[in-house]
Amino acid sequence: MDPGISKQDEEKKYTSVCVGREDDIRKSERMTAVVHDREVVIFYHKGEYYAMDIRCYHSGGPLHLGEIEDFNGQSCIVCPWHKYKITLATGEGLYQSVNPKDPSARPQWCSKGVKQRTHRVTVDNGNIYVTLSKEPFKCDSDYYATGEFKVIQSSS
Repeated sequence: MDPGISKQDEEKKYTSVCVGREDDIRKSERMTAVVHDREVVIFYHKGEYYAMDIRCYHSGGPLHLGEIEDFNGQSCIVCPWHKYKITLATGEGLYQSVNPKDPSARPQWCSKGVKQRTHRVTVDNGNIYVTLSKEPFKCDSDYYATGEFKVIQSSS
């Protein structure tokens, strides 16, 4: 925990925040929001809601401008800058790999592990709520979601 942040302030940033109406996101299939000073993108895809940090873990690309595609049976957002593939459900980075010792091998989709921080989305009475992730591990997308790389700077 940051020594300059009280325990009460720390707990407050994990409370749910209403980011919009269900009807609005279903039309556009995505929306952006600031949740406790963190920029997120919320997707509506195949009847499910997903939220993640808005900036790509690789180089800070704007994920809200990317296309959603399926790779290896997983729905992914494709970063518009460098075409990195990130699973909507888990934030894993996907890549294709070939065994160099097998010349007849076909490329296979592999996971880089969780690279993009995902957040919880809930729906109550037509309102969409996002709760920031409490996962204690350091995630690559944290680099662009905090500090000097944040697009939205807090007023404090």
